[in-house]
Amino acid sequence: MFLSILKLFAGSHHRRFLRKCAPLVKRINALETEYQKLSDEQLRAKTDEFKLRHAKGESLDALLPEAFAVVKNAARRLCGSKAIVCDHEQTWEMVHFDVQLIGGIALHQNKIAEMATGEGKTLVATLPLYLNALTGKNCQLVTVNDYLARRDSEWMGHLFRWLGLTVGCIQNQMPGDERKAAYACDITYGTASEFGFDYLRDNGMALSPDEQVQRDHYFCIVDEIDSILVDEARTPLIISGPVAEEREPAFPRLRQPVSGLVELQIRLVTRLMNEAREELEKLPENKEPSDDSLDKLWLAAHGMPRNRVFLRLMENGRWRKLLEKHEGVLASEIEKDRRFHLKERLYFSISERNH
Repeated sequence: MFLSILKLFAGSHHRRFLRKCAPLVKRINALETEYQKLSDEQLRAKTDEFKLRHAKGESLDALLPEAFAVVKNAARRLCGSKAIVCDHEQTWEMVHFDVQLIGGIALHQNKIAEMATGEGKTLVATLPLYLNALTGKNCQLVTVNDYLARRDSEWMGHLFRWLGLTVGCIQNQMPGDERKAAYACDITYGTASEFGFDYLRDNGMALSPDEQVQRDHYFCIVDEIDSILVDEARTPLIISGPVAEEREPAFPRLRQPVSGLVELQIRLVTRLMNEAREELEKLPENKEPSDDSLDKLWLAAHGMPRNRVFLRLMENGRWRKLLEKHEGVLASEIEKDRRFHLKERLYFSISERNH
């Protein structure tokens, strides 16, 4: 009874945290607007300025609004720039939303942050990683497999390197000298097993400090924490094992047809988004968009969620809320047939929660 009354007046823990974050988010956005007036060189110089201020005794919590604003502004400046990610050219089209700023604050405060599908957890991690890397100590991000570790280190590394930080990635079968170089970076990506094996080797097999590869255990973000710390927690780390059998990789054979399929989806979603944008721009503020327009947004969210026009539309809170409402309608059992019919218009669907 007492707890019910307390919650009634004080609110849930989640709501109290959001209320505490609101002034911080407002401050970050105000600073980011100011930083838009700086040159690229002046913005990059903020990294060294923050490091010096922290070395002189200023806490990371005090630096947080400015550091987060610098990362957000850097992401804005990089929009339209190209980066090679897993041997493919990608175009940067990401700027931190308020929900991502809140997620970054939670991670910096050692909390668990659950992000909904499409809220961009990969981009969220850049905020606390940048802030904690200002200490000069190695910061780590643990993910579920080698591919995601490489992809995220190259993709988010595009942002970190622009800001003057170094980024490394630990991969299976990587030689010791390359591992040591990766841990020498400001930020290191890798899987739980690789970080665990390196710890075992450093503390059980290394004969001298020079043979050890890890240097700090200061700040670490665990991606997909339920998978890594629950599902895989029963899997022991065993250093010895049989030699893997070499097999012909399927990638060269499948690359061309898969690339063609992706290109078809890109063209489809681009056309749908151009149509939706025209329809929404002409729509009066007092009128709701048609189901056809919302269906097009839904198809983009499930078919190509990183489409440039779609992301721009999602910066508008009105369209984002309407899409979330439409998503709930289509997820209902009564709309199951309609949902399947819509999905049939796509060549494939993407679930950012699982990929």
